[in-house]
Amino acid sequence: MPRSEILGLVCSAVLAVGLGCGASAEDRFIVVQSTTSTQNSGLFEHILPQFTARTGIQVRVVAVGTGQAIRNAANGDGDVLFVHAREAEEAFVAEGHGVERFDVMYNDFVIVGPPDDPAGVAGSSDAVASLARIAAMQAPFASRGDDSGTYKAELALWNEAGIDVRSASGGWYRETGSGMGATLNTGTGMGAYILTDRATWISFGNKAGHQIAVQGDGRLFNQYGITLANKARHPNVKADLGQRFIDWVLSEEGQAAIAGYQVDGQQLFFPNARARRARAA
Repeated sequence: MPRSEILGLVCSAVLAVGLGCGASAEDRFIVVQSTTSTQNSGLFEHILPQFTARTGIQVRVVAVGTGQAIRNAANGDGDVLFVHAREAEEAFVAEGHGVERFDVMYNDFVIVGPPDDPAGVAGSSDAVASLARIAAMQAPFASRGDDSGTYKAELALWNEAGIDVRSASGGWYRETGSGMGATLNTGTGMGAYILTDRATWISFGNKAGHQIAVQGDGRLFNQYGITLANKARHPNVKADLGQRFIDWVLSEEGQAAIAGYQVDGQQLFFPNARARRARAA
């Protein structure tokens, strides 16, 4: 049999198992630029094996602050962006780095505090008033200070409270410049209040007596979105594989996988991709 016919048969077989001629199984991976909260919470460890079992596509996650994740993707260092800062995500698309952003899931932020509650905010559902009281009492507050989605949300709340936390930097207000897990470790160690996403807090093991002090404020809503990087802007993007991941995350199967992730009987993320589609219909 001529070599060309043999090659054609091999390519047909490869395509039949979903690989694509000229590509090996080792090439079937994507890079997802995401946040520390999706990684630290254990969500990816729960859902990614399900996606890989379904598609044979491996997912390599770069877990950093949202701001850094967006910069990485804008530099062409990722196929998919999966973060939680809507305005920044929409700017990423508007600047031509991404194709289209979709809502995926949500949870909320909470303010956790030490057991002695020096600012007297425990039980409050008003995040802005609570931060104003923390500042007035100069109670220790540990901030990520890392351009993450969590930090952006925190700064918006301080701004609404009329507090210039940068002027207090190094005093009662401490920026760690670290991810959520490291900031929680620092904050609990110094008896500080901390703004954190609920999923990471539930998964965090070193609580040191800290408890949720402030929750239930609508301003603490925390939406996550997913965006395919733009291959027209970044030719190395694996658009086909990246789109398969996005389609799966937004599908009933992917949404069920997200909803099914629990820690200590508590659901950490709440899928809302289908709700978004219903509104768009």
